[in-house]
Amino acid sequence: MPRTPVFIICSPRPQVGKTLLARLLCEFQLAQHGAVAAFDLNLNEPSLLDFLPNLTQSADIGDTPGQIALMDRIIANDGVPKVIDIGYPAFESFFRMTEEIGFMKEAMRRGIKPIILFLADRDRASARAFARLRRDFPQTATVAVNNQHVLHGEALDAFARERSLTLRLLPGFLRSIIDRPGFSFGNYLRGPNDPSAELHQWIRGNFLGFRELELNLILHRLQSDLR
Repeated sequence: MPRTPVFIICSPRPQVGKTLLARLLCEFQLAQHGAVAAFDLNLNEPSLLDFLPNLTQSADIGDTPGQIALMDRIIANDGVPKVIDIGYPAFESFFRMTEEIGFMKEAMRRGIKPIILFLADRDRASARAFARLRRDFPQTATVAVNNQHVLHGEALDAFARERSLTLRLLPGFLRSIIDRPGFSFGNYLRGPNDPSAELHQWIRGNFLGFRELELNLILHRLQSDLR
């Protein structure tokens, strides 16, 4: 059975690049697969909904109806990749909810492939949270994301041995460009821009990182199936 990926982008820490990663991943999935559905659990601004309003739905897991509404949308094995941007205040409640309802096991039963993309940070709370996710959801792919703007390229011991993804460092003057309302990474790549330009290379480098991660996860699943 084909597996529909559900990317869960998270961290217990603020300002580590969750929404930027979600934006890049949404546009990559749209370019690769022709469709993507995004869900915004972020109370802060700017949020994913502000940047990608045509692809994103707001979600609220503060009550049972909101939890059911989100789960119904992400549990469908419909071939459309899902991206969930979890604001740091919702980190604990989201994973407590998934554990209580057995989401990860139910997802596997239905052919859904949950993938946790955890934005690493230097504090001990971040390392503990990452270790707890790997302990509580051992059958779920949990990927440490090294945002070079946060970690300055340093591989921290708590994340160094794990499957990882790098979010490349972007100069501040280019960051002001991508933070403009309506800016699209995909449209920029398709436009009449110099392929050797730094922003063009940055976007392509991150997209290639997503592609390598996808291939890594496929290979890991095949190896597991052969055992």
